Amino acid sequence: MVDKDLIFAKAGSIRRHCKRAAEKARIDLDSFKADLDRQESVLFNLQMAIQNCIDVAAHIVSEEGYGVPGSASEMFYMLEENKLLQHKHTETMVKAVGLRNLIVHEYGRIDIERIHHVAQYEISDLLAFTQDIMEKIP
Repeated sequence: MVDKDLIFAKAGSIRRHCKRAAEKARIDLDSFKADLDRQESVLFNLQMAIQNCIDVAAHIVSEEGYGVPGSASEMFYMLEENKLLQHKHTETMVKAVGLRNLIVHEYGRIDIERIHHVAQYEISDLLAFTQDIMEKIP
């Protein structure tokens, strides 16, 4: 059985990390590029927000018995197949998992301009995932 309290707690954490990342990125690109502390704060908060989304997906997939996913990305496809996630949110979350993996495993290859853009303009995609799930959890 899905633990709705866990989902709501994770959703709150996602909102907090998204808000913090967006706040720290709310400066011009040149200033952002020059401020390593700000960059690291945004990267950390993006990573944590995405990880909490992955945790939500993993909990639902496991508790609902949707199968054994081969990857974090596959969990979002499983949620879509079971009508808990809209296709557009599935694709967004698959991209987010890729970004999280890049942040965690290949720090030197991060495009800081892309991170700045994501934190300013695409962070709402994580919130949309959260809203979609909260409306449809069993």
